Amino acid sequence: MITVKLNTMKILNYTIRVVLVIILLAGCSKDILEENPPNILSGPTILQDYNGFEAALNGLYFLARYARWQSEKLENALNGVDNMTSNARRSDIFWNWTTSNNPSDDDLLETFQWLYEIINASNTIIYYADQDVDWRGGGDTPENNKLRVVAEARAIRGWAYRRLAYSWGDVPLVLTMPQGIKTDWERTPVAEVRKAVISDYKFAQQYVPTEASLRGRITKGAVQTLLAEMYLTVGKPDSALYWSNQVINNPAYVLTTERYGVHLDDPTGSPFGDMFKEGNQNREQGNKEALWVFQFELYNSIDEQGHQLSRAEVGSYNSIKVGGVAPIQYTVARGGRGKSYFAPTKWWIDSYEKTDDRAQNYILRTSFRLQTEVENNIGYTGTGKLPADKLPAGYNYGDTIWCNWDQEITASRYKVNDWPYSRKAEGTSTVDVQADFAWTDQIYIRLADAYLLKAEAQYKLGDATSAAETINVIRNRSHATPITAADVNIDYILDERSRELFIEEERRMTLLRTHKWFERTQMYNKYGGERITLRDTIFPIPQDVIDANLTAPFPQNPGY
Repeated sequence: MITVKLNTMKILNYTIRVVLVIILLAGCSKDILEENPPNILSGPTILQDYNGFEAALNGLYFLARYARWQSEKLENALNGVDNMTSNARRSDIFWNWTTSNNPSDDDLLETFQWLYEIINASNTIIYYADQDVDWRGGGDTPENNKLRVVAEARAIRGWAYRRLAYSWGDVPLVLTMPQGIKTDWERTPVAEVRKAVISDYKFAQQYVPTEASLRGRITKGAVQTLLAEMYLTVGKPDSALYWSNQVINNPAYVLTTERYGVHLDDPTGSPFGDMFKEGNQNREQGNKEALWVFQFELYNSIDEQGHQLSRAEVGSYNSIKVGGVAPIQYTVARGGRGKSYFAPTKWWIDSYEKTDDRAQNYILRTSFRLQTEVENNIGYTGTGKLPADKLPAGYNYGDTIWCNWDQEITASRYKVNDWPYSRKAEGTSTVDVQADFAWTDQIYIRLADAYLLKAEAQYKLGDATSAAETINVIRNRSHATPITAADVNIDYILDERSRELFIEEERRMTLLRTHKWFERTQMYNKYGGERITLRDTIFPIPQDVIDANLTAPFPQNPGY
């Protein structure tokens, strides 16, 4: 067995290969309905003691991090919405829609399978936790160890079903470990799926600790935030208000209102922007607002799981032309090589006030300063030297090259290299600034989300005054103008969520939850938004899934 040698601040404590074999045994092979053959590293041989379950949990979180690892998982959640559009023509559906959104789409199949891998892995952990297990270890009682492990597995299972229900509607609800091959799955009504999600979250929030059991794992606050969101989804704002308050009133979770961390001496910085700089994302690094932070292993380690958010969303700044010259070089501080597969919409960029910290160049890239070779090599540890920026005619080092968002990204105007982008996504290897992956940890849920869910619940309960006060807590932090009760409606709340949680929230899920995806995507997304139809509100069931259900009908979603 290969032991994973890790930075002590990373979450993986056991070999990833062994863990993945364990947790996938009850999961997918070619399709989600087929169980893998028996293996010596099966649940009965590994899930016998506390350490075995800790290893299995690490593997489960490894799968969950795919949400930020692979492009298809990112686009399924972030692109094709009101605040993000494609900036290239690729094979994905999110710029073309129409016939590209079909049951044979490989990315949809892979995402569907991935979510059931997570569910099957969770079910495996939950099932074996009730067998004969030695739960001693970890500095807690055996009873508490078991409850916490099962709680984390149920939290992740609920999280996977949350996304399945938003994306596909009625889906098979599997709450036990499959035994053998099953070919007669049925689609469970989405309302019942969501009841199961709420049940998982309510159990989990009792036993998931306030501080994560290991860095990168889910916290109590994150589970309660997800629970508040789900209660809004099912039309129970009173319950959503209760659970969002549970997070907000927990003294361990605090909004970041002061400068801190690795860029404290940067005069252009802000408390909001500091949270997303490498070395500042985690609670142990001073970010007490973070509730769940995805961990990505160091470049060239055995794990080697980076994420594609940086290359997908960071702009193609190296291709910006000024007077026929491409002046701006890849550097560590600029986040390495971006490919700008998708980009913020013009509406999103224009939605900020000029005074808003969330729109300053420290966190929203709208300009570049021309730099010398010495400046460009800050943080670079690779061989040789990175070159200085090239100087267009009439420019000097220290001068500014501005991005340009005067015109929309459209089907006839895409791959815009000088388009602004969120610097939340920046990240690269310090030895290879052209690496395809980034290894910066990514904030997935933070306290500001609970505030905005609280405001939405207050508004839906008829208390627009309190909703405005709650929103102003977030706006005041970033020096945005306070609002009044007269400003509050569901669209304003969605606008504010977009300004605060861009890239962090899975925007498509939010818009589907509020029944605003079709309207707002058509309105603000000018590269794909004009092609969508109401059919596209939910995705087609992958044809491979339907074909694998040999002994029972598995109906397709309407319109496909």
